[in-house]
Amino acid sequence: MGSYILIVEDAKELAELVALYLTKEGFDTGSAGSAEDALSILETRVPDLIVLDINLPGMDGLEFLHKFRKNSDAPVLIVSARNSDEDIISALGYGADEFVTKPFSPKVLVARVKAILRRGSENQELNENRLFRFGPFTLDYDACILKKGDKKVPLSAKEFEVLSYLSEHAGKPTAPERIYEDVWKNVYGDLTSVAVYIQRIRKKIENDPGNPEYIETVHGIGYQLNPDSPAEVQF
Repeated sequence: MGSYILIVEDAKELAELVALYLTKEGFDTGSAGSAEDALSILETRVPDLIVLDINLPGMDGLEFLHKFRKNSDAPVLIVSARNSDEDIISALGYGADEFVTKPFSPKVLVARVKAILRRGSENQELNENRLFRFGPFTLDYDACILKKGDKKVPLSAKEFEVLSYLSEHAGKPTAPERIYEDVWKNVYGDLTSVAVYIQRIRKKIENDPGNPEYIETVHGIGYQLNPDSPAEVQF
């Protein structure tokens, strides 16, 4: 079977429909009707991607996502009828990789799942055996991890993509529109996503996120990762 997708959705018919479409495309799927059930499943098997509803009985999806992100960087695709800017920003802030509003086309959802998994695979292949160092940090493209000294810094899949992109353009300010187009593979969308992820990364790497040392905001242009020296990439 292909990648394992966990569907966390309390509407049984919808969960079965999504599972049917994913299975037809070669994915291995599992379902949980609540966040609590999903956490039990995670004790025995970690998915390659989670399709997650926000409105769940008991623990809601955002609280589940917050707990999940403490132990896993696997991508999370939110599906929800709650589509306000606040809901989307909150979901991205907690570490979601994509947000799809209900009602949605199962075919489109499957395409989103494929795109997320493909991006992760492509990034790993393109960046194989390379390291990028800045300050006390080492960005390992091959292992898709960030370390501060010998300690791993937890990053979601999308956070790693954004930081990797900035590292590939280190020393040069990049517009949010360009980051969104190249990382999210989308020309049209909510550019707030870029600012949300920059803020999340800063909280994890900056001593003072309000006065960042590494990811600088170049006013009127965009964001720039400041390397320590011109030769930072090692092969």
